[in-house]
Amino acid sequence: MRRRIRWLGVFMVLCFGLIAVQLVNIQFVKAHQLANSPDNPRIAVLKYDNPRGTIYAADGTTVLAQSVATSPGPYKYPFHYIRQYPQGPLYAGITGYDSPLYYGAAGIEEEYNSELSAHSQGAQTLSQLIFGEKAPSITDDVTLTVQPSLQQAAWNALTTLPPGVNKDGAVVVLQPSTGDVEAMVSNPAYDPNALVNPNLAAEHLAYFSYNTKDHEGFFPLQPIATGYSFAPGSTFKVITSTAAYNLAPALANFDYPVQQCQKFTDSNVPLCDQGGACGGTMTSMLPASCDPGYGELGVQEGAPVLEKQAKLFGYNATPGIDLPGVVTSVFPTLPTNSDALLAYSAIGQYNVAATALQNAMVASGIADGGVVMTPHLMAQIHNSQGDLVETYTPKPLSRAATPQAATQVTALMEGVVKDGTASGVGFPSYLCAAVKTGTAQTTPSQHVTETWMIGFAPANNPQVAVAVVVPEQSIASDGASVAGPIMKAVLEAALPPGSISSSCALPRTAAPSALHG
Repeated sequence: MRRRIRWLGVFMVLCFGLIAVQLVNIQFVKAHQLANSPDNPRIAVLKYDNPRGTIYAADGTTVLAQSVATSPGPYKYPFHYIRQYPQGPLYAGITGYDSPLYYGAAGIEEEYNSELSAHSQGAQTLSQLIFGEKAPSITDDVTLTVQPSLQQAAWNALTTLPPGVNKDGAVVVLQPSTGDVEAMVSNPAYDPNALVNPNLAAEHLAYFSYNTKDHEGFFPLQPIATGYSFAPGSTFKVITSTAAYNLAPALANFDYPVQQCQKFTDSNVPLCDQGGACGGTMTSMLPASCDPGYGELGVQEGAPVLEKQAKLFGYNATPGIDLPGVVTSVFPTLPTNSDALLAYSAIGQYNVAATALQNAMVASGIADGGVVMTPHLMAQIHNSQGDLVETYTPKPLSRAATPQAATQVTALMEGVVKDGTASGVGFPSYLCAAVKTGTAQTTPSQHVTETWMIGFAPANNPQVAVAVVVPEQSIASDGASVAGPIMKAVLEAALPPGSISSSCALPRTAAPSALHG
């Protein structure tokens, strides 16, 4: 009996000892961490008793997100702040949201949360510096690179396609020499105002609605521009062409015999062109978008060359944009003994997958003389007193091609407009546009295509680079007929008549990025 009582006493002492250790851990070791944890109800309440910084478009006056005081609220304070998104769904894929009750933050709200939230600042007065007095908390305002007129034009062009055409898709517009994202729209979209509702039931209902697939299988909360990747189809021929000029110069004058189909030893199914027999050099093949010719060119280049060129444009890596949740575009590792899979990869099919952002980076890299600039959305940050805190400095991501190779590919893309697959789109001659269409067939059982167009203008001094993707179209659709009108509308909005020289014969002007040479 005494032995049992003794062990019981030891056990009780150990329990009291563990309680004492935990009390010391909570009261002293983790006191600061727990007191400042975002899960602390007092901190959560204080967060919404203070405004966040404002998010502006590039003009500095168009408000994309702001805090507004409201009363009464669900908290103990008589006033608290909630977010308001005056532009509704138009910028949702960029700004994201800052949910006050349950779902946290997304988009720019998440990326720049520490700047937008109230945060401490350094000593502002002599007494604060000498005596260590705490300076008042401050918030910062974030100004983006997005141009309101261009964002609206891209949205209108995407969402007003003819009846019977699927309107789910994305448009991304980049400034080639800086990487500025001048427009980025995705449809389906959502209204971020519904996700900042202080009524928890209403917020849950909105989130459930926005996190449910639409009729084409896309989630509104996942922007198509950055959150989905698709087979790039013939737009990938821009990369295959660049690889020849840039990494395999012996193939720069590759000449494919005019024929409709190309057979490969490891496949019983030939690669054929739906438009009929085609061939010649790249000067003829890219405007005609010759599938068998580019398939054979990819085989001649080899998988290591194609993969290297794709990576130079940004494939198989996160693009570095200041936006969370961006999907990585993929150029797959190919079997060494399959010419057929290599050929299909060279024309942007098999397992090749690209986001609209990635394809805009490809167009931008060619437009910028072979330099791919890091895409970004933040232009400047000011504190609530109006003082400049930070200005973004453009950063080259990679040298994807030599200037000479970029110039050669530009000429090929101009040919697509003049007498190729985009000749019927109706681009005004003053734009001097250089583009490439893309129509990727998915699995035969789905009977749908991913329609693309990428390009830039003017070809001799590029000001904007654009990627348009409108996926899940009928099998009879193509990039020129579906994505082409959107590209035309966006280029005309970005470069209205009179804003650029009307002569396409002017010498090419190199953009002033750091890797030019």
